[in-house]
Amino acid sequence: MNVTLIALDEPTDKFALALTKNAFPGAPIRVGKQRKEQPLLQAIVVNNKISNVCPGGYGGDGGVADAELVCAAVAKHLNLPSGSFVLPSSTGVIGWRLPFQAVIDAVPSVLKTMQSTSILPAAAGIITTDRYPKIRAASIGGGKIVGIAKGAGMIEPNLATMLVYLLTDLAVPREVLRQWLPEVVGGSFNCISVDSDQSTSDTVVLLSSGKVPVDEADYPAIKESLISLARKLAEDIVRNGEGTNHVIELKVSHAPSLAIARALGRQVINSPLLKCAIAGNDPNVGRLAAAVGSYVGNQGLESDLRLEKCRLLMGGKIVFKGGAFELDPEKERYLVEHMEAAQLEPGPLTMASGAHIEFPPHERNVMLEVDLGEEGGEELTLFGSDLTYAYVTENADYRS
Repeated sequence: MNVTLIALDEPTDKFALALTKNAFPGAPIRVGKQRKEQPLLQAIVVNNKISNVCPGGYGGDGGVADAELVCAAVAKHLNLPSGSFVLPSSTGVIGWRLPFQAVIDAVPSVLKTMQSTSILPAAAGIITTDRYPKIRAASIGGGKIVGIAKGAGMIEPNLATMLVYLLTDLAVPREVLRQWLPEVVGGSFNCISVDSDQSTSDTVVLLSSGKVPVDEADYPAIKESLISLARKLAEDIVRNGEGTNHVIELKVSHAPSLAIARALGRQVINSPLLKCAIAGNDPNVGRLAAAVGSYVGNQGLESDLRLEKCRLLMGGKIVFKGGAFELDPEKERYLVEHMEAAQLEPGPLTMASGAHIEFPPHERNVMLEVDLGEEGGEELTLFGSDLTYAYVTENADYRS
């Protein structure tokens, strides 16, 4: 277990939170909902390995008391008025009690290393089954935005089993950060999936020290930079997925609404048959068409989304148009090569494929597009993972 501490020099009122919608949330989520209404925040304390979700036999408070004890200890060592200035985060095994005393005992040693100017120790400290730390940064408006993320499995839109900390020195007001965060999350962390399982511990924190003054005229550029950084960090999470050997980049275009684009996109990137086909470099376009047709039919949208207007693309090549597939041996060979080029670990699919990647060798993706043919319409890009033997092995042995 690692204990990670992110602390400001002084309290800030410039922060925003996005938390999981899972109905069995961890104690840090329950505490986070309270902190969200607090006027000030100064520190975040994170532990990995044990997620502090609904442990039994300890007063029935769902682990909240243990989380608050840790926050109070951090506050004491930082000379803060109370634990309410500290936000807790936990990730890892569900159902076990947090060893809060061990976490508390570790705080002094963590504080001794707090003078590091690098974000890397924090990015490395929060991970569990992740294969490498994830960091993105951008300079904008005379200041900087830095983001770190944890997440590899149990990844599904409506956040995912992730911890994300977006840190900036740009003095954007609290109310503006809170307006921005839903859009930032909606276009990034809510557009990814590794395995379609939503977590109990998802947290995205947007936190500003307020050290660098900004003009209101700079808001659009800052917001766009934040959105772009979050999208790359979200893609990094998928690329780091448990057993991931291909990243699927799916563009849903000309959709009648953003909600339909998102829901249809989820249906496609979560299709086990499509994910397995991509894992084996098999351009089985029928899997893609079946996933699209399944969503349209089960939602009763046949009259709104006429599939004769729909185009399906793989690797930039049209594979379905005007109600019929457009395939030939040459196109099939091209699509196989496209998928092979996107593999993170080259070679045929084996029990170990994707399991040994310590850092991604490239950022190429398997490119898919579902063009629904609506004039104008909405557009959304989602990222998904293939499904390999390594994913099954990882989760079969997760605790044992």
